Amino acid sequence: MKRVILVIVFLVLLAGSWYAYHLYTGKVKSLNVVEADVALSATSLVQAFQKDSAEANRKYLGKIIAIHGTVKAVEPESSTIVLGENASDWSIRCSMDSNYVNVVGTFKPGNVLHIKGNCTGFLADDLGLGSDIVFNRCVIESNSTTDQ
Repeated sequence: MKRVILVIVFLVLLAGSWYAYHLYTGKVKSLNVVEADVALSATSLVQAFQKDSAEANRKYLGKIIAIHGTVKAVEPESSTIVLGENASDWSIRCSMDSNYVNVVGTFKPGNVLHIKGNCTGFLADDLGLGSDIVFNRCVIESNSTTDQ
């Protein structure tokens, strides 16, 4: 009887160790192969957050969103592409996936990009300096500079 209990405990520990190892060493699926939950323009997303940020957070937070818009700024040192209109103090900050670090610097303000990313939050600014919608793990689906 003791032997059976020891074998069962050993098998449970072995299965738990195997699961923990695969969980720890597993790779996160690239957003290149994940289908977007929502597709919309940068302007539409900004307007949704301007109108009702609580509702927009409920609707978009944690979702994979395919977004298209004009590049407002490029920050190669942080692998970030900022989408938005120059006249607006609102923007969408897209932190790029590690596979896109080398291509971030090739884009210029005014380029039109189609980016897919995980919407992780909204940074409201009470000082009037601008508000940001934050995307992480972004991948470039297409851009106007190479698709022509």
